[in-house]
Amino acid sequence: MSYSDFLVRHARLTILKALAEQIDETLNDAILVTVLDTYGFRRGRDFVRTQLRFLESEVGAVTLVEAGTVVVATLARPGRDHVNRRSVLEGVARPNEV
Repeated sequence: MSYSDFLVRHARLTILKALAEQIDETLNDAILVTVLDTYGFRRGRDFVRTQLRFLESEVGAVTLVEAGTVVVATLARPGRDHVNRRSVLEGVARPNEV
């Protein structure tokens, strides 16, 4: 696996974890840019939207809704199961053991 793939997989996990921390398991892409920035992933909104689309269409980990100029992501059961270590999603880093 290349370093770029490694970073993308960890960014996807960070997105899923951020959603799981919310009461309604929902955040918009602008907030997710800030979350990723906090963890050292200095990427823009296009990167976040690309990862959200992967998480929705390829592994079913989130559902997306466009609301004006933002994309709103909500954690779906496969994403929740991955974060809780009940299943493994291909293309997403595995959460560390607690």
